[in-house]
Amino acid sequence: MTTPRTEGRTALPERMRAAVTTRHGGLDAIEVRELPVPEPGPDEVLVQVGGAGCNNTDLWTREGAYGTAEDPDAKAGWLGPIDFPRIQGGDVAGTVVAAGERAPGSLVGSRVLVDPAHYDGPGPDALPDDILGSERDGGFAEYVVVPAARAHPVDGSPLTDVELGALPIAYGTALGMLERAAVAQGHTVLVTGASGGVGLAAVQLATARGARVVGVCSGSKRDGVRRAGAEATVDRTRGAVLADASAAVGTGYDAVIDVAAGPLVGPGLGLLRPGGRWVVAGALDGWAVDLDVRRLYLTNLALLGSTMHTPRIFELLVEIARRGEVRPVVAATFGLDEVPAAQEELARRGHVGKLVIVP
Repeated sequence: MTTPRTEGRTALPERMRAAVTTRHGGLDAIEVRELPVPEPGPDEVLVQVGGAGCNNTDLWTREGAYGTAEDPDAKAGWLGPIDFPRIQGGDVAGTVVAAGERAPGSLVGSRVLVDPAHYDGPGPDALPDDILGSERDGGFAEYVVVPAARAHPVDGSPLTDVELGALPIAYGTALGMLERAAVAQGHTVLVTGASGGVGLAAVQLATARGARVVGVCSGSKRDGVRRAGAEATVDRTRGAVLADASAAVGTGYDAVIDVAAGPLVGPGLGLLRPGGRWVVAGALDGWAVDLDVRRLYLTNLALLGSTMHTPRIFELLVEIARRGEVRPVVAATFGLDEVPAAQEELARRGHVGKLVIVP
């Protein structure tokens, strides 16, 4: 076995702490264990984790809530059955401390933002077929091994590791949605679930593009969504989202960035201007949708699905991170021993922004 290169840095510890998910189930399925520090393979690097964001996929993977194509009620992760025990955590930022024999030694010592995806092909628009923290051990640990090609240096970024650790999945997903919706300067955009991880990311990223943003959230979270850049908010608890969203702009929307779906989609298409685009990447309000397809073809609307990011989208996100164009909103940080508490808080949805694990 080849010894990983540390390029003159301090010798690595042999053991580390990690929050391990032992099975599908409740919060009691998570245990903090002491494990061997993983060794990077020839094309991999070892990252000392500085921040690892929490995402809904962590909850749903632990619960086995995704089902399968053959059996919607089957216990499974997003891409299929999960091998346990598993260290969750798809969002990782930190410092490279060792490199495999074929990995660039120049990465050692670099701060990096890790792309959590393995892709189904080499092209810029390839799709994820393997996710860190799901099919591979992730960032809820002191150290994690990742492919060197997915460790993007961000040494000059003004963002902290905690802020960087909030970016990959939520902001990558939001950026992919904005790209699919072709959101540009001067556009008017409605964002549902605007106080959550993906929704708030969409508010920030769309605002950074010069779009006029209206966010749907509960009234108690209105101020946080406005601070993120929304020009106006719609209080979903009033039960009049369509009427209030329409009144907020008067002239319709160029795009709807939707993580809620459910009963809003069908009648909500009427909010779009002719040629508008409705992009959905979540179903917090329900999977079933009832719509009149005439709304689509009579006004040239597009109803699009969007899953995470592609290599091209993640490269765009890395550039945004390097320049510090968007500063992620971090609601709270938690230690490894507090991963169950973090997931409980995430499920409660009482916060605005991202929850981040700091090992």
